[in-house]
Amino acid sequence: MRLHPSRLSLGAAAIALALAAPVWGSVEDEHSAPQGGEDFLPDLPEALAGVDIVEKLDQTLPLDTVFTDDSGRTIALRELFDGERPVLLQMGYFRCPMLCNLVLNGMIKSLEELDWTAGDKFQVVAVSINPQEKHELAAAKKAGYVLEYGRPGVSDGWHFLTGPAASSKALAEGVGFGFRAQPDGEYAHAAAIFVITPDGRVSRYLYGTKYDPQNLRLALLEASEGRIGSSWDRFILWCHVYDPDAGGYVLFAMRLMQLGGLATLLILGGGVGWMWWREWRDRRGSATTPVIAESGG
Repeated sequence: MRLHPSRLSLGAAAIALALAAPVWGSVEDEHSAPQGGEDFLPDLPEALAGVDIVEKLDQTLPLDTVFTDDSGRTIALRELFDGERPVLLQMGYFRCPMLCNLVLNGMIKSLEELDWTAGDKFQVVAVSINPQEKHELAAAKKAGYVLEYGRPGVSDGWHFLTGPAASSKALAEGVGFGFRAQPDGEYAHAAAIFVITPDGRVSRYLYGTKYDPQNLRLALLEASEGRIGSSWDRFILWCHVYDPDAGGYVLFAMRLMQLGGLATLLILGGGVGWMWWREWRDRRGSATTPVIAESGG
């Protein structure tokens, strides 16, 4: 497991800001390198204890956890996983005055750059960690973001969930998302979205409030395990590897070396084959050329 204590590269300035603000988390660019390891942990104030993200890659979410969706229907989390499409999961709360909106807005801007559409190639699920929030608020929040997304027929692909504290806590523990209620009723939490496989396993963490569209596309493709995207998309993913220090996907040098080696073999094989063919053609021509005898006078 990889520990990301709310993007420690923000340093002491972020902690000072957290003491004055109702919410706390990373607002840095997604390309910044996440820091890991308990040796880097500062002495956090008690109000921020436990506010971090502990990566739990490949762990299955508690799919039997019950929530209320934005229509007021009680559902189990597994109903949102169809075994075919990956899921983008965001955790926060719908009355959050700052950070949750930045995360959702950043996600929307990135999704707008993709030619894949929510509800078709993947699902979007936003879960409130505040047990006081109800489905009416979730419905209003969903309507605003679906309108901003601006693509027709996507409502069924977006799910805004509320539920009891036990449900949000179970899901948060499943993805390693730490949060803490504050005395003023707000919540301290980190900034990230989670990419989940079609069968409900944690595939990738994308940190911050801005998400590079190419990274998001590759994360969805990776999570889908080849179920979405074209052959070209899968080839591009094959050429890349996720680098946690870079906070995104980078070209995999070994893959480039393999491609270069294959190209060299093809060129050499083609050249040798062409020379053999020319030699064979010349020999055949010599064997079939008639010999004209010269007669003396």
